Amino acid sequence: MDFRYRWKNGAPPTRDQAAQSDQLLDETQFESEKDHRLAEEMARKHLNVPVRTLDADRATLPHGNSSEKAELKQADINQV
Repeated sequence: MDFRYRWKNGAPPTRDQAAQSDQLLDETQFESEKDHRLAEEMARKHLNVPVRTLDADRATLPHGNSSEKAELKQADINQV
């Protein structure tokens, strides 16, 4: 199946490259950010790669500040 948009590097990426890359398509061919986002989703579906989520760049687990970690460790020690 032929894809109607231009790929960013001139050729379709491998599935591994597509999964790690933020953008697969050449940005200059789109007039709006919405069109670009929709085409990126179509490109990922075309390559059978999961679509990126809005929070993809956020950490999966929350990270507390160091004082909270120290307090939690002290609380664990006190329970023993």
